[in-house]
Amino acid sequence: MANFNLADYFLDRHLREGRGEKVAIRCEGSSFSYAGIAARVNRAGNGMRRLGIAKGERILLVLPDGPEFVIAWFAAIKTGAIAIPTNTALRAADYAYLLDESEAAAVVVHPSLAPQLEPVLGGRRLLRHVIETGGSPWERWMAEESADLAAEQTGEDDVAFWLWTSGSTGAPKAAVHRQRDWMHCCEGYARGVLGINADDVTFSSSKLFHAYGLGNGLMFPFYAGAASVLFPGRPQAAAILSVAQTARPTLFFSVPTLYAAMLEEAGSYDLASVRLAASAAEPLPAGIFRRWKARFGVEILDGIGSTEALHIYISARAGRVRPGSSGQPVDGYQLRIVDLDGRDVAPGAIGDLLVRGRSVAPHYWKRSELSAQKMRDGWFHSGDKYSMDRDGYFWYSGRTDDMLRVSGQWVSPAEVESALAEHGAVLEAAVVPHREPDGLSTVKAFVVLKRGAEQAPGLVEELQAFVKQRITPYKYPRRIEFLSELPKSAAGKLLRYKLRDEWREPAESSSTGAR
Repeated sequence: MANFNLADYFLDRHLREGRGEKVAIRCEGSSFSYAGIAARVNRAGNGMRRLGIAKGERILLVLPDGPEFVIAWFAAIKTGAIAIPTNTALRAADYAYLLDESEAAAVVVHPSLAPQLEPVLGGRRLLRHVIETGGSPWERWMAEESADLAAEQTGEDDVAFWLWTSGSTGAPKAAVHRQRDWMHCCEGYARGVLGINADDVTFSSSKLFHAYGLGNGLMFPFYAGAASVLFPGRPQAAAILSVAQTARPTLFFSVPTLYAAMLEEAGSYDLASVRLAASAAEPLPAGIFRRWKARFGVEILDGIGSTEALHIYISARAGRVRPGSSGQPVDGYQLRIVDLDGRDVAPGAIGDLLVRGRSVAPHYWKRSELSAQKMRDGWFHSGDKYSMDRDGYFWYSGRTDDMLRVSGQWVSPAEVESALAEHGAVLEAAVVPHREPDGLSTVKAFVVLKRGAEQAPGLVEELQAFVKQRITPYKYPRRIEFLSELPKSAAGKLLRYKLRDEWREPAESSSTGAR
């Protein structure tokens, strides 16, 4: 087992190679060099050791995007503890569950988020320390410690961090990741697809507590010796565009919902600094790709990844984008599309996507049965339905439990949603099955209209006809309901299950049309 400490490679290496004074982070008008971050990481790490936090113990991070997150993340890993980034939009009961599930010895929390944690900190048997960042107590705590710290002797297969994942439903579970895992993502995607280098500046609307955002906003730039722009505020379209215009990133990362919203806010914003944009969390509709390229002159590289595989393993490539396709495999990953019997399907046929690569988590924490089900013979069973065309491009068809059967034939929600999104009045759409009074299952669409678009009489019929002209007619939505917004996770992923009949209450409806 080779000696390898993630914090040493991604942070201390830059000091050894002469990049200590280079800007690593820009956040709300302040800049931090690699050397400055490294010194604060060492002080925080020494403080964690003085508190008695041992190698292998868990540290829950409840921090907004900013230098404190970076410091706590690398400090925990450098000392051999296990860092666990955690959603900053949760409630007290959620944090109680995650504290107990992780058996955390310590939690590092920002003062603005402390009120959500305080009610559940008492009575946690294994929780010994609460470290609050920001302000003079945090500064005094670090000032008492040395700025020198040797990295814990860890191997590349030792556990370094966990990431929470809940799939489409259910309580969060932890995907366990090793010291080496980010290296594989950086070599295959950041370098192989994005061509990242030390001159790049990254900016991600997705937050650091999520695997996608953690790669975009921290691990990729720190792999290359580049700079990262961090934004602790809410990822709203106007705010993200404003930061991007001011900070002038070269690599920009977001999710389809926000790309659509930013197009509505585009106005006179200038993103000329951006050489490539990337998207994940949900399939990127072809219409959004075309509109974004027309407005900003930049391609969006769609891709799919997972918390279990850590980041993107299928991605579009610059200059070779096929709008609506997730692209082709990222170097270092093997992909299979199989039928129910585990046999590879023919080109064009829909099947279950399997992934193999060195960044895939070996297991979930305390979920042995689920681990055995999802991580089999070295393959991660993603739960995604895909097809591959004869040119090797992958096309998303939906989650395994989201596929619809209409008139005895399968319907991909993603295909219908993409068709609806091409209509000039539609901002975004979500498709679910609907059980009619006669017991038959039909397609139902939930539609969010663009700003200024009217829910005029006849719009339902217009949308239905529009879809019939673009895809096989039997797939059109028999029912369409208009909403002000779609339910999304903190990572921007559509929570489709919340739109299904059994989850919804009549009060949630705004208006309905059927044909």
